[in-house]
Amino acid sequence: MTLLVIGTVALDTVSTPFGKIEEGLGGSATHFAVSASYFTPVHLVAVVGEDFPQKHLDFLSDRKINLEGIQKVIGKTFRWTGHYEYDLNNAQTLKTELNVLEAFDPQIPSACENLDFLFLANIDPDLQRKVIEKIKKRPRLIACDTMNFWIEGKRESLLQTLRLVDAVTINEGEARLLAEESNLLRASRIIQVMGPKTVVIKRGEYGALLFHAGQIFSAPGLPLEDIKDPTGAGDSFAGGFMGFLARSGNLSLNGFKQAMIFGSVMASFNVEAFSCDRLRNLRQEEISERYRIFRDLAHFDHP
Repeated sequence: MTLLVIGTVALDTVSTPFGKIEEGLGGSATHFAVSASYFTPVHLVAVVGEDFPQKHLDFLSDRKINLEGIQKVIGKTFRWTGHYEYDLNNAQTLKTELNVLEAFDPQIPSACENLDFLFLANIDPDLQRKVIEKIKKRPRLIACDTMNFWIEGKRESLLQTLRLVDAVTINEGEARLLAEESNLLRASRIIQVMGPKTVVIKRGEYGALLFHAGQIFSAPGLPLEDIKDPTGAGDSFAGGFMGFLARSGNLSLNGFKQAMIFGSVMASFNVEAFSCDRLRNLRQEEISERYRIFRDLAHFDHP
């Protein structure tokens, strides 16, 4: 089934206690698309500048990601510079350069006019809503992501977007901020009233929570010995989550549960290297084996 993602394609400079990368391939849509590409064909809508390295476009193309929706325009590519201390759940933003993103007007490829699944990655809610309005036929599932910057700076616009989506993926700090409620259970119910009936709360190394159809499901976090860079982990989670749903077409509670685990699987690979490096050459056997490990984490026999 057709999966379309709109978001940022960026050049990231990231430092952690375990190393540093200068202007590596990054962006919300990038991490999402690479992760989702292991499950289903992906169409990517984003903007880059004339300085964006061709090698990155070649890599995305090699992953069978459709780049018809990538606009390459005069100017500099969006850049983000961040730093992590030993608490890898919290990034310190050192610099954000919007550059060509400031004038971005997303265009939907003709091949996506009847798409089945749409993911609005972390980007201005005005742009997220513009994409929804351009879609001729409503997809089976529309999901979005957001962040503190939009919750605080464009709350009313974000609320308008949330009324139009079926699902939202959001981290626990953002969920509390959006709902203005510290308890995550109550926060999820408040967010559902805003529009999205499915709420996924990402909790970093502690896993993720699914609130769907009156049920709660907890996907565990995987203890890892080798963590290099958590940048894009949430987007990789969303990519695995949406990618599996698009492949299976199963929007039942059990389908969403499986998607949560595959999202966690992809996020766990993402953090093992900088940029998209760990996701470059994953084998399906590795994904299947880690899925089994996740299932074993929470499995027990009823006496």
